[in-house]
Amino acid sequence: MFGEMMLTLSLLTPVNPVLFVCDVQEKFRTAIWEFPKVISTSAKMVKAAKILNIPIFCTTQNAARLGATVQEITSLLPTDESAKTEVDKTAFSMMVPELQAQLPTNPTAALSVIVVGIETHICVTQTTLDLLAQGHRVYVLADGVSSCNAGERPIALNRLAREGAIVTTSESLLFELVRDAKDPNFKAIAGLVKETKDETKVAVETFCKL
Repeated sequence: MFGEMMLTLSLLTPVNPVLFVCDVQEKFRTAIWEFPKVISTSAKMVKAAKILNIPIFCTTQNAARLGATVQEITSLLPTDESAKTEVDKTAFSMMVPELQAQLPTNPTAALSVIVVGIETHICVTQTTLDLLAQGHRVYVLADGVSSCNAGERPIALNRLAREGAIVTTSESLLFELVRDAKDPNFKAIAGLVKETKDETKVAVETFCKL
């Protein structure tokens, strides 16, 4: 029984993690409910991805009309092109051919995809469903996604949880990624959590009560 429990726990640990930042663009600043909180959580996860050497995939939705990814995020992206992928798209799902071609492949394990961005009920939902259909594990960060209409969020998140996505928070996931205070990255991640604790508190209190 104990061995089965340990196996279950190990299967829940994120394996082959990647970060998806979905359409956090300039034109949405005044349209998306609590958009600054989406930016702050997304920025925190980009910083964490750099610490943990997690590949970052960032999309824009029709950038010619809706603008580039916000500067708060682009200024943090790695300068090493191999550590990030930026794709413009017209499809709602991030899983367009240009992005899928860049995903890391591992024949023994699926990806663990961490998703932040907008809109929860459209692009985030369709991206998550596509990833699940391909056999990947998906972590949707409740304190890092939003929609124009706040009421769309809980319906979408409940649906995604039923479909098999793991709906969690940024801080919970960060500690799940390091797992142990002996991890060589723990000090840097703990420092990031401390640095962003005020923004995280407000984001969780706002987003996770709905």
